[in-house]
Amino acid sequence: MKQLELSLLCLCLCLLIGPLWAADTPTWQLPTAQATQRIQRSCQKSSAGQRANQLRCLVEQLGLWTDEQGYNARRIAKIFAAHQQTEELMLVVEYCNDRERRLQQKPAQWAYAAYKCATAGTLGQWLREYKRQMQAIK
Repeated sequence: MKQLELSLLCLCLCLLIGPLWAADTPTWQLPTAQATQRIQRSCQKSSAGQRANQLRCLVEQLGLWTDEQGYNARRIAKIFAAHQQTEELMLVVEYCNDRERRLQQKPAQWAYAAYKCATAGTLGQWLREYKRQMQAIK
């Protein structure tokens, strides 16, 4: 009985919060392999070989990063939704985002350090798998 009550409560909260959450975020689409590759080439050219600047350029243009908020954990989780660990992934991204925001002065260093933090575990494995899939599409 308690499980049913909890499920109903969660459903009601989702119905209430869902529209607010959707209205609060602009429409965002998963990036295509072609768009990602095009943006990556552009960022390589404009970053003058600096990895932190290249990463920040890439994630910013993909809509995954802002200098004000850092990484958008929801959008990153959407990319890896097939792994069915959305909440855990969002916690890792938000933890690394917050930790590195306090430690870093410049946005590019913040983006790079948070990326290194978040990809040190399972997310890193998923990201390498995602990159292989994107390269196979070429």
